[in-house]
Amino acid sequence: MPLSAVGQQTRQVIDTLSDYIEAQGHADYIGEAVSQLEHSLQCAYLAQKARAEDETVLGALLHAVGRFIRHSRDKPPMIDPDGNNVGIHSHEILGEQYLRGLGFSEKICQLVGAHVMAKRYLTTVNQGYYDSLGKSSKTSLKFQGGPFRVEEVKAARDDPSLEEKMAVRR
Repeated sequence: MPLSAVGQQTRQVIDTLSDYIEAQGHADYIGEAVSQLEHSLQCAYLAQKARAEDETVLGALLHAVGRFIRHSRDKPPMIDPDGNNVGIHSHEILGEQYLRGLGFSEKICQLVGAHVMAKRYLTTVNQGYYDSLGKSSKTSLKFQGGPFRVEEVKAARDDPSLEEKMAVRR
């Protein structure tokens, strides 16, 4: 593929993702005090401020892409007992697959796909992290399998990229 075609394809991917983020950006972020756009930008900013690698910063920026891309309309919402929508079921997997299809690096795709796993891990090993979650995030945690069991914590600790996965989550 000629370099100009690669540049055009890259520009198209960036434009598409920007359009998705912009279209959903000002929408409510599952009942939290920030919009989807603000949430995504805060995550990337905090990763950058923590001096994370560029791919980790991009993973932080795009971690919720599975919540608002066109394909998410086919996924079942997570509805709490009060009837509130607290997210899209398996949005992390959808986001990982979507970004992989666009040609993002395997590392970025895995970081996006692991942000719910990192949430489950962090809520197990750090009560302060759980306490810092918003109401909707605590509710969605129940749909996502809840805090890790002991054997899941052990398995997560064997993952050489656990720190980067937690960095996206933090």
